Amino acid sequence: MGVSKDTLRRWDKSGKLKAVRQQEDGYRYYPKETIELYLMDISAIAKKWVTDPPVLPEAEYYCSDSLVFKTRLSRLENELSKIDEVKNIFPLVTAIVGEIGNNSYDHNLGNWPDIRGIFFAYDLNKQQIVLADRGQGLLKTLRKVRPGLRDDKEALEVAFTEVISSRMPEARGNGLKFVRQVISDNNLFSIEYYSGDAKLIIKQGSEKLNIENSDVNYPGCISIIKY
Repeated sequence: MGVSKDTLRRWDKSGKLKAVRQQEDGYRYYPKETIELYLMDISAIAKKWVTDPPVLPEAEYYCSDSLVFKTRLSRLENELSKIDEVKNIFPLVTAIVGEIGNNSYDHNLGNWPDIRGIFFAYDLNKQQIVLADRGQGLLKTLRKVRPGLRDDKEALEVAFTEVISSRMPEARGNGLKFVRQVISDNNLFSIEYYSGDAKLIIKQGSEKLNIENSDVNYPGCISIIKY
């Protein structure tokens, strides 16, 4: 697993990764499925799902509509609230996730290219949350109100820095700006965001947007949040 014995002891004590004790020897034991879950890279699973031919994701990762997403988001919030290491920040974590997930539904409603709904998975051990959709992507979505956008990189910059909306009053379209603000104000989170052939990275406590070309063209959007 690549972590020290002291880390395992802390995780066991906090409930982050519970061990099973054997009275005979006092050692910590872990179910095989617990270790397999820790080693699984949910971001790789999401990227593969977005780029592969259209197939529904595994049921445990699939939110077919916003009601399912909100139910699972509440479950995430409840699980985070029980972990000592994040009990002071879990409302911000779920707020970020909620904004990104809701964006997928709001901007693709009735216009999903193939599979409606989103991929939503989290790994509490690695402190990582992943959301993905096979929607229209930022560039196509934003061009409806900003037809002059040149490419995916410019669309990413606009999405995270400007309030863009075709609805009045100008109150919608602020979700990703909120995400950026939370990350910039708190030295606790980072995000990788992919759409089309571009990716954006905001590091912990930084206001700088690192936007560059991605090695892969991703239909829709992928978010990888670390806390």
